[in-house]
Amino acid sequence: MQRAHTLSQAFTQNFLGNSPTWYKQAIIGFLILNPILMVLAGPTVTGWVLIFEFIFTLALALKCYPLQPGGLLAIEAVVIGLASPHGVYHEVNANLEVILLLMFMVAGIYFMKDMLLAVFTRLLVSVKSKTMLSLLFSISAAILSAFLDALTVTAVLISVSVGFYGVYHKAASQAGAHAHDHANDDLVHDHHREDLEEFRAFLRSLMMHGAVGTALGGVMTLVGEPQNLLIAEKAGWNFVEFFTMMLPITAPVFIVGILTCFFTEKLNLFGYGAKIPPAVRRVLEEFAAKEKAKRNLRDYATLIIQGIVAVILVFSLAFHVASVGLVGLMIIILLTAFNGIVEEHQIGHAFEEALPFTALLVVFFSIVTVIHEQHLFNPIIDWVLTLERDVQPSVFFVANGVLSAISDNVFVATIYINEVKAALDAGTIDRQHFDTLAIAINTGTNLPSVATPNGQAAFLFLLTSALAPLIRLSYGTMVWMALPYTITMSIVGYLAVVNFL
Repeated sequence: MQRAHTLSQAFTQNFLGNSPTWYKQAIIGFLILNPILMVLAGPTVTGWVLIFEFIFTLALALKCYPLQPGGLLAIEAVVIGLASPHGVYHEVNANLEVILLLMFMVAGIYFMKDMLLAVFTRLLVSVKSKTMLSLLFSISAAILSAFLDALTVTAVLISVSVGFYGVYHKAASQAGAHAHDHANDDLVHDHHREDLEEFRAFLRSLMMHGAVGTALGGVMTLVGEPQNLLIAEKAGWNFVEFFTMMLPITAPVFIVGILTCFFTEKLNLFGYGAKIPPAVRRVLEEFAAKEKAKRNLRDYATLIIQGIVAVILVFSLAFHVASVGLVGLMIIILLTAFNGIVEEHQIGHAFEEALPFTALLVVFFSIVTVIHEQHLFNPIIDWVLTLERDVQPSVFFVANGVLSAISDNVFVATIYINEVKAALDAGTIDRQHFDTLAIAINTGTNLPSVATPNGQAAFLFLLTSALAPLIRLSYGTMVWMALPYTITMSIVGYLAVVNFL
């Protein structure tokens, strides 16, 4: 009996590892609740409950990586009949380009980290104004996302911030170790701890400005976000046509987004405004000087190769020469081949960041399959199409925004554009109205979806990255810091849709 009790305790301890007991109990409660709801309330109610349970796992990503609890919910969804294995496979297959992007492009950025850290360190120590630095991060992220891809740009920002954090934290830990006569990464001298917390706040604000910047730029072009290309294909728009069709909405939203960045920094609102402590700036300046002084010819050759490959990357993505994931694989091959990285274990480190998130994204697609197979969004779509023609664009914008924040903007855009294209083919709407609704769908899924990390893959990637716990960037913090952008971008986007479409 005692042995059985001890074994039971061991199982309890193993379940979800070091997560808080209340968190484990909540997940077990969800797993028990769903089959009961399926019997008593039916698949529609159970499906909506499952969505919010999954959002709960995302919201507490710092307590437990969402792959495990979210994966259990996804498995249960298949077992109780909310989704089929074939449906999950179909959803994954439809998003193969995003999966390949994560597998290879993020790993490719890993091999550019020396060049990126050198460039951004120089920028950080050269620009003294935090407001100017924030605007540079936001505008740069927007421009790059318009021609590259939001996930790729986010991977660059994460790589740079991890580099910054590592440089200072190492220096602070060494100082703390010297003061306490032992080396423990968690024991940082009080003098450095305060600077470290301020530096974390500084990096949090830069990352959020940059992340929102990817949304500001990503909505503008057909390569900016995955769903943009789908919408462009359905509408028959090329790169220039897509850009000009979106411009009446995206231009004012971009301006108000940049103004939001400026005022949140100047007024220290919503967690923004933190400045880099003088001690941290000194550490980074010393690091930049030391790195420059010790570089030999081989180091310069490495940086030159990384710079050349970065240019190849930009042009390859800007001209869409191949799937983004395949371009990423090319980048890995070029950087490793010409920089002498030829051992398997050296290459393996590059995939440590992206593959857990790739697995999580597949779990996310399983939840999306539930939405698709149970037709959870269809009543909303059907209702919108029954409204007066003049109000449909604005309602589409709002409905797309709300549903994207709850689930995923790629899925919502796919469902809506397919329904609208079917209405066009059936003669229910004309071509002009189809174009108007396509613009509303694209802007609606891209702009208000910044409200939550699960709204956009780039935000979710940031939340579940190795950087998030380092700078204390939780789900709630992301929602709070995104709130001013959500409000201003959504309002201006809505007014632009009402007045210009």
